[in-house]
Amino acid sequence: MTSATAPLPPPQRIALTHHPRLPEAAKLSPDIAAFLGENGVEVTRGLLTDEEITRGLRERAFDLLVALGGDGTMLRSVHVCAPSHVPILGVNLGRFGFLAEFRREEWREGLKHVLRGDYWVERRMMLHAEHHRGETRLGEWEVLNECVVARGRMMRLLHLEARIDGDPLATYAADGLIAATATGSTAYALAAGGPILPPEMRNILLVPIAAHLSMDRAIVLPEASRATIIVHYDHDALLSCDGQPPDDMADGDELHVSASADEARFIRVQGRGYFFRNMMSRMQRSS
Repeated sequence: MTSATAPLPPPQRIALTHHPRLPEAAKLSPDIAAFLGENGVEVTRGLLTDEEITRGLRERAFDLLVALGGDGTMLRSVHVCAPSHVPILGVNLGRFGFLAEFRREEWREGLKHVLRGDYWVERRMMLHAEHHRGETRLGEWEVLNECVVARGRMMRLLHLEARIDGDPLATYAADGLIAATATGSTAYALAAGGPILPPEMRNILLVPIAAHLSMDRAIVLPEASRATIIVHYDHDALLSCDGQPPDDMADGDELHVSASADEARFIRVQGRGYFFRNMMSRMQRSS
């Protein structure tokens, strides 16, 4: 663990949440709350869905959210915290934990660093996504990882037209197309053959899924770009953002993707070169 160049204000009010279906997280939560209380921190403990927690995060009543779980827990935390700029500190109790800062055995020593201001705040770009059908906007999302337009139950290719700032880019014959952030470059986009982008990069990444006799390379777009994906097909297609339950897409529907006004903020105590070191370690453990 590496100190920041200058201490930051120690958090005084912390929300502590855990994955509701991880027994280990529920068991660890009171231990962490007791530790924080012994160090003079005001702690509110509960699930991310509890009204007291969500309202406090929305109203910036907390300096920090400590989340116990895996990457799914971190994603859900970002969706709640990003609009109000509350930073998140993750303790990984899942498998990979790309977004978390501490492993389960590191939380006590790690929190000592945070409580003395020995940390830095990492900011990550998010996406704003809108699903349109003609002139009607059917849904909108703030997204940390990716938006995926993909075929549904039918084992048939989609034809997906991509436009950048209104200009034609390519038409893909593929199982789907991913629009991802740098954060999402290590998620579904990586599995689909896309490049790994450092988390500080502010880009939109387009990655086709199982392209057939068409453009099969990932494309990295600048932050100011606006990407549009238009669906052409005669069977079912689905849209999912950050792994949330999918929306049905009809022939001619459009997905508009641009940089979000929100940012994800994570508390880090490791040095700023932590990303590739941790990523390679996690990938080697999974092989």
